[in-house]
Amino acid sequence: MGKRKKSSRKPQGPKKREKLAKEFTCLFCNHENSVHVKLDKKAGVGKLRCAVCGQQFQCGIHTLMEAIDVYSEWVDAADAVAKEAAGEKTTGSTSLTRPSARAPVIDREVDDEEDEHRYEGEGIVGDDDDY
Repeated sequence: MGKRKKSSRKPQGPKKREKLAKEFTCLFCNHENSVHVKLDKKAGVGKLRCAVCGQQFQCGIHTLMEAIDVYSEWVDAADAVAKEAAGEKTTGSTSLTRPSARAPVIDREVDDEEDEHRYEGEGIVGDDDDY
């Protein structure tokens, strides 16, 4: 009996890798493919610049980083600045120095009669009231 014949297959070459993008959408002007990234791996610097609005960003890189990594660093830095600016608006510099309306608990006098009226009708924890 004979063996089955194998179909002749040609050797496959290496798979083609998709190239990573080097042009991205600007965060500030929202133009597509307007942000160009340049990597100087010898100097360890990644630079990006928007061709439309002129926004620039520069960060340190290492040999394994690509253009998308520099863009991601820019997005993270922009988010951090936006959060910091939002935090300053909510707290404000005057709120930290503003005197408080109430005196601290230690300095206030306690009026027992007032406390009794305030808690009238409410059950106290530890009473034998049914819940």
